[in-house]
Amino acid sequence: LGAALGAKKQTFFGLSGIGDLITTTTFPSGRNLSVGRALGEGKKLEEILSGMNAVTEGVWTAKAALALGRKHGVDLPITEEVHRVLYDGRKPMDALHALMTRVPKGETC
Repeated sequence: LGAALGAKKQTFFGLSGIGDLITTTTFPSGRNLSVGRALGEGKKLEEILSGMNAVTEGVWTAKAALALGRKHGVDLPITEEVHRVLYDGRKPMDALHALMTRVPKGETC
């Protein structure tokens, strides 16, 4: 999506790209990781967010990224499944199954 919007490919491989991704997904007290774990435990998004005092940017980014991807004709299968889990009540294991069994495509960046 970033490349389609004109971002430099190198940006994704630096601290603001892969570095942020690693931190977001591994930091034990991270907000996004906390939301993901709670969703995996079967809690509903509204319940999770009502008990938090901090902004969980990934929740809102999933909605914005999916809208941008659709607008620019970019296929975002992971973002689509995250959106379904967050907003459509899809079970995380069902989203994982959908991703793991989809027809493979070439990746571009």
